[in-house]
Amino acid sequence: MIFATFLLNLILATGWMRQVMGGFPMVTPTVGDIWPRPQFADISNAKHLVIHPDTFMFVVVGYTCDIVEEATKRYMNILSKSTSSQREAGEALEGGSGIHGVLGHLNVNLLAECEDFPYQGMDEYYELKVATPDAPGEASLTAYSVWGIVRGLETFSQLVQSDSSSLKIMSAEIMDFPRFSYRGLMLDTSRHFLPRAKIQETLDLMAMNKFNVFHWHIVDDQSFPYVSTAFPDLSLLGAYTPRHVYTVDDVADVIEYARLRGIRVVPEFDTPGHTRSWGPGQPCLLTECYKGSDPDGTFGPIDPSHSANYDFLDAFFWEVTSRFPDLYIHLGADEVSFDCWKSNPHISDFMEQLGISGDYKKLEEYYITKLFDIIQNYPTNNRYLVWQDVFDKGVSLPNSTVVQVWQDGDYPEDFMAEIDAVTSEGFFTILSSCWYLNLDTFGSDWFDYYSCEPHDFEVLLVPVRDRGPFTSSSLLAAALVHLCTVCGSSLKGSRLGGTKATGSRRRGVCMDGI
Repeated sequence: MIFATFLLNLILATGWMRQVMGGFPMVTPTVGDIWPRPQFADISNAKHLVIHPDTFMFVVVGYTCDIVEEATKRYMNILSKSTSSQREAGEALEGGSGIHGVLGHLNVNLLAECEDFPYQGMDEYYELKVATPDAPGEASLTAYSVWGIVRGLETFSQLVQSDSSSLKIMSAEIMDFPRFSYRGLMLDTSRHFLPRAKIQETLDLMAMNKFNVFHWHIVDDQSFPYVSTAFPDLSLLGAYTPRHVYTVDDVADVIEYARLRGIRVVPEFDTPGHTRSWGPGQPCLLTECYKGSDPDGTFGPIDPSHSANYDFLDAFFWEVTSRFPDLYIHLGADEVSFDCWKSNPHISDFMEQLGISGDYKKLEEYYITKLFDIIQNYPTNNRYLVWQDVFDKGVSLPNSTVVQVWQDGDYPEDFMAEIDAVTSEGFFTILSSCWYLNLDTFGSDWFDYYSCEPHDFEVLLVPVRDRGPFTSSSLLAAALVHLCTVCGSSLKGSRLGGTKATGSRRRGVCMDGI
């Protein structure tokens, strides 16, 4: 009876699983296929060459540098771990079907000097040939940039098939380059701290999938793990514990680990909201929330009325842009709740002085414009990424700003309309709405990810708001695409309001900045 009940439950569970799978079949993992699918590939599964991992070599015949050398070592190590011994590979050669010889080496031909760091718009094109008719027993990888070499080596490793007794590679001719120049993954290390080693594992997975941007959402309301040498109290008082931080060396190691894999590191320091963890280490930074005529002990977004706060932001972001070499920095600026600002009488007085009484969108624009002006004065010539909230509120943005669309809504009516609006005004955009990998779902959620087409929208011929004439740059619609993930709680959707702050504060101590 017990067995019969178990069997019935198993049958019912199987039927339920088929239902939650949405009618899509289970997918068998592919072997020897290239991921993502290349622009052009002519692959013959009928013709293989055997690889002896003990004697196989990557032979660099063109320019070289540390990126090339480290990449060949890395992929040589992958091949070495893929089979148990050279003897077993030799046995497969003698008795295998479709085997046409042994591949002794791959010629790696970089046609130009290496670039030091990956960057937006870098050349990732490569050509890979394995046992082609004009060179039946040879293999070559050719690229004009070191980033193409890195991507091509990953493709080569994916072509290699292994089983219990052999390593072999199919005959192939491949020409490839990315469809989108920005292919990123976002990791939130504020809500859920991740050790440096786990971040590096994520970078390895990104390299396997040919992602090229690590969007590091490094701080948020919950914790401030970034160690600032200029303002050490930020992490000392804002991190979960003194151990849950990223030191100067940790950040440098992550950037270097990513660089060697052709991955940019774009940090995000979200302001003026999402800054609760900043408050304990920087007195007077956050707005005191009021209930009636008295502070209620909670704090809201950064206080835009204190001039000293802009001095702090200037010094802080100068350190950030000096430490992170990428041209772009993500300034966040999403989900700014106005409730605390509305409650604070000093904010009201400040707005009256500016002539914007009651218009809190204008107050937010005042803050964001001041922050833009600060960073624009740096010799690093940084450019900005912001969340779509800034655009939606009509804040005047520099032409080089990249707007990241994250709100999901109903596909395609909502976020594709947003993409339409952003690109119609001449801005580049990153689409994140389709790929919330942190959301728990049942069944084949991957199908929905692939059903989202970033170009599935129409470009308007008139501006959505009066920002100036339509330009041809608007046709660069959705030229960037971003795949988002986060460890821990949901990435977005939480409403900011007054929140309890830790650390000591005295009433009136921040009044002198108004």
